[in-house]
Amino acid sequence: MAAWSAVLTTRRLLSLLLLSLVLGACSQPATGGDPATPSRTANSPTETADSATRTANTTTQAANTPVVVLDPGHNGGNASHPAAINRQVPAGRGRSKACNTTGTATAAGYPEHAFNLDVARRAGRRLTERGIEVGYTRTADDGVGPCVHERARIGNEREADAVVSIHADGSTDRGAHGFHIAYSAPPLNEAQGEPALRLVRALRDGMRGAGFPVAGYLGENGLSGRDDLAGMNLSTRPAALVECGNMRNPQEAAAMSSAEGRQRYAEAIAEGILAYLGA
Repeated sequence: MAAWSAVLTTRRLLSLLLLSLVLGACSQPATGGDPATPSRTANSPTETADSATRTANTTTQAANTPVVVLDPGHNGGNASHPAAINRQVPAGRGRSKACNTTGTATAAGYPEHAFNLDVARRAGRRLTERGIEVGYTRTADDGVGPCVHERARIGNEREADAVVSIHADGSTDRGAHGFHIAYSAPPLNEAQGEPALRLVRALRDGMRGAGFPVAGYLGENGLSGRDDLAGMNLSTRPAALVECGNMRNPQEAAAMSSAEGRQRYAEAIAEGILAYLGA
């Protein structure tokens, strides 16, 4: 009996040892990794969901980025192409007008078209730094146009949150100086109503806050509603036109002719746009 008991004991021990080896093998991961840390592949549900969330967030951020179109008035090649800029184009309200004009200049010859583009570029850089998407109706100063109706189309197609035209006046009235903001009036669509009025007020306040005087020779309190501006009439987006000052006024001509002065104008316009956007 003692011998048989020893045999049974040996068999039990062998059975237990075999069972332990089998269970141990079954508990190991197929990849040979740490059993406490399940492995993930690039196509795991968790990673796929994370990737989808990141893509959705990026798309939403892009969709929520405000778009501003800056419209530097005139162009450097207009004067040498009179036939092109004098042809009649739609101007809104059932009217037509010349495609474009040459603009004005200071008594010393600094041209408005160069001033407009430089201020637009400077304002655009400021807006871009604040996360605004900026478009332009022109980016060079040696071309012709675009025509006034094409400038409006650019802002409309970009579905801009704001369209701001940049100009300078050339009044020869004695003592005429200061800025004013023009807009389409009476409005032809919803965007030309309260949204445009909020934009022009914000621009007016930005210019005034920067120390620029309000024009006393036209408009009222810095604002001028007009029905003859094609770019404003044809816009389906909130639009405004900034006449930064009078190039025929010696003091304002000096400011417009200097880089420091143009930077001041640009920053004032940009701050007005940012205030309007709430950015």
